Amino acid sequence: MKLNNIYYKTDIGNFLLGDSISLLGSELKEKLKGKVNLLITSPPFPLNLKKKYGNLQGDEYQEWFEKLAHLFEYLLADNGSLVIEIGNSWEPNRPVQSLLHLKSLLGFVEKSNLRLIQEFICYNPSRLPSPAQWVTVNRIRTVDSYTHVWWMAKSDYPKSDNSKVLRPYSKNMINLLKRQSFNSGKRPSSHKISEKGFLKDHGGSIAHNLLELDPLDSNREVRLPHNVLSFSNSNSNDFFMKKCREEKVAPHPARMHGGLVSFFVNFLTDENDLVLDPFAGSNTTGYVCEINKRKWLSIELNEEYASQSVFRFLDKKDNLNIKLK
Repeated sequence: MKLNNIYYKTDIGNFLLGDSISLLGSELKEKLKGKVNLLITSPPFPLNLKKKYGNLQGDEYQEWFEKLAHLFEYLLADNGSLVIEIGNSWEPNRPVQSLLHLKSLLGFVEKSNLRLIQEFICYNPSRLPSPAQWVTVNRIRTVDSYTHVWWMAKSDYPKSDNSKVLRPYSKNMINLLKRQSFNSGKRPSSHKISEKGFLKDHGGSIAHNLLELDPLDSNREVRLPHNVLSFSNSNSNDFFMKKCREEKVAPHPARMHGGLVSFFVNFLTDENDLVLDPFAGSNTTGYVCEINKRKWLSIELNEEYASQSVFRFLDKKDNLNIKLK
């Protein structure tokens, strides 16, 4: 596929610099029609304070968000998936949570042929206390520590395989598999558990729709939904953050979590499938796809963020073949 606006590329991916909605609505629209196996992104959140990366508010945000539905639907393969991460929003100058993100979701789905397959909650215990005015100053609200992740599709049965995103067994389950016995029979919920229902080792348990983004702690009995998620965004020692410090570059303030992207890339796609991120930022999506051998296309409007995203591909241990334009 011949592309314009290429900022850099690899053997399986392209990073484009420009306005994603403009590019995807014009020259890329027919090229990508029905070819995107996974569109995963974290668009600008509807925050009350304007951020450098740009964010709309109120009715203006909802109108903008809903307009994305038809375009994204057009690009998706028939069995493809759309995964959008979005945070909570609050009423301006009030300790009241806004319904804007929920209204935006309803409008997005109802004004298209998409349907909500499942909602995930992405919990980050390392997130700074927010909204600060009501949490740390007035101390009348608790920390808003999660984001919503909405999985949508054109079909009721998009490509997916939860056996590819198993979470580690608990110690109790490991012991059960060793002794090959458990308390079977009827439960108070009226479910009947067969004598052999939990005796087969599947390599891990089925992931939950709560994704906990937290470092593994050997002193804590944790059950992470997926072992890729065993690190936190507060980790300042990874290669990307080191390079940002070395180059005296302020990293993108709302980086999508690598573990989150990895979970859905593995869950919803196969090798050589095409993954699109139209609001790429520092290009976590492209990097994760490169490591997992998925074709990828990322688009970012801000050249400063595009420039720093190159850092992700320069770690020699990954041996990635990046080509700057």
